[in-house]
Amino acid sequence: MRRFLPYASYFKPVRWQLAGGLMFGLIYGAASGYGMPYMLETVFPRVFTEGAPVLSNWEVLKIALWLPFVLTIRGVSDYLNTYLIQYCGTRVLEQLRLRFFSKLQVLPLAFLQRNSSGDLISRGMSDTNQLQATISNLANVLVKQPATLIGAVVYVTYLAYRESGVGLVLVCLFSVPVCVLPIHFAGKKLVRRAKQLQTELGSLTGLFNENIAATREVRAFGLEAREIARFSVSTRLLLTYQMKVVKYAKALPPAIEIISAFGLSATFVYAYRVDLSKEAFLALIMALYVCYEPIKKLAALSNDTKRGAAALDRLEYVLNEPVSIADPVNPAVIGRVNGDLVFENVTFAYKNDEAALKSVSATIPAGTVCALVGPSGAGKSTFANLVPRFFDARSGRLTLDGIDIRDLRLADLRANIAVVSQDPFLFNDTIYNNLLLGRETATREEVEQAARDANAHDFIMSLPAGYDTIVGERGASLSGGQRQRIALARAFLRNAPLLILDEATSALDSESESAIQQALKKLVVDKTVLMIAHRFSTIRDASLIIVFDRGRIVDSGTHADLYVRSPLYKALYDQQNAAAF
Repeated sequence: MRRFLPYASYFKPVRWQLAGGLMFGLIYGAASGYGMPYMLETVFPRVFTEGAPVLSNWEVLKIALWLPFVLTIRGVSDYLNTYLIQYCGTRVLEQLRLRFFSKLQVLPLAFLQRNSSGDLISRGMSDTNQLQATISNLANVLVKQPATLIGAVVYVTYLAYRESGVGLVLVCLFSVPVCVLPIHFAGKKLVRRAKQLQTELGSLTGLFNENIAATREVRAFGLEAREIARFSVSTRLLLTYQMKVVKYAKALPPAIEIISAFGLSATFVYAYRVDLSKEAFLALIMALYVCYEPIKKLAALSNDTKRGAAALDRLEYVLNEPVSIADPVNPAVIGRVNGDLVFENVTFAYKNDEAALKSVSATIPAGTVCALVGPSGAGKSTFANLVPRFFDARSGRLTLDGIDIRDLRLADLRANIAVVSQDPFLFNDTIYNNLLLGRETATREEVEQAARDANAHDFIMSLPAGYDTIVGERGASLSGGQRQRIALARAFLRNAPLLILDEATSALDSESESAIQQALKKLVVDKTVLMIAHRFSTIRDASLIIVFDRGRIVDSGTHADLYVRSPLYKALYDQQNAAAF
């Protein structure tokens, strides 16, 4: 139980509903554990015992109303307890999911890249559901069932001692602690199986997510049978872990019932030998029966707690991950920057891999159109991604207008940067709302002008709903060139002094590339530009070209200078020209 105590604060916004739920749980426990046996021993014998005085109709009616009175209190309390606790649990789930999702928004890209999206989705959905169920059950059962058990035990002890002394008390209650043994055994087995189950559920979600994202590739390469086989193996493994959890979780109730049966049998034998009255015996059996029911539910809660602890471990993997890229305590104040970039002996590596950048130094004056070239994996994208602090250098520093970017608020830094990637992401929303991501305060006229500057306005207006067209998931209803022009329009709308173009014209047809090249010539004016491109036709006119190889800058200069003095640049350029013919 201590495992969940740090999360008790989640109940603070619903503390009054929780208090009400707990109060009704106590009333339910008292009505069940003490009220039912008391009624069986005291109330009914007044009517049905041989030789009892004759009762008036009104007295009989009052006795008869005891049963619906007790059961009504029990039923209403049970409903209100369940409803209020469930409400509290749902609010906890809301807070927990929001905290989990919010944490994902601030974790560095390196963390997201080394964890599959399917597994993260599973943690945020399935594991939070499991934890919500556990916390709700904990708040519910941990009050209602112990209250029932205590009420029943008190009544058993009182009745047994009154009728036959300590001996009957011991006989009646000896099986109660024995019931703890299977709970302890099953709990140890269950915790490991629950972790395996949650992990495999994450793997299955990841497989689902990957398959849906790769629908074209699956069909293009005829991978349907392969994907079905992979999914079949994963679902069978999930089934195996599910059944192992079921095996230990569902074995407890019958085990407790068997132990309880032996306890009831021993009570029956002892009660016969001490000549216990029929009324007292029936009340005693009822009280004992009421005792065992909460034990079974507490055992189920123990199992549920183990599953909740496994889910919590998986959630805390994200919740407790350090936020390595965050705002400084005393940030420097900046407005719109000039755009002077300086890299000073910057080294960076992804986790424990070989360094992607090794002691890199470069000066990029404001207004420079800087092209980054080199073989695949040479460090070009990593170099550009350090500017908006998608990653942080392990050593060295990067300054913007003479200020270390780690001394700036992330919002201030990124407000001065526009990024256009090779595969721009569009949300499943209207074209207009996707364009507004560039600058949410822009007017309709400014949005449409940005689209015109990006050569996107004409194709947008040709769509049935124009700017109000829903683009579909990831912009699926648009072509690659259309998505790219919308991304460029967002960059025009942002009008940031720093611009990062990451393979912005690759994988496009000649017509789309021509339209985008025209837009780019307008976009780069008076901006500091980092341009990553494999097509040398797009970078020949860059005012500065930096050549990367194996994480190092091996040369820099203009196209004319590099073609003469840099063997690597000349080889890359000639290789591409030869491939074009």
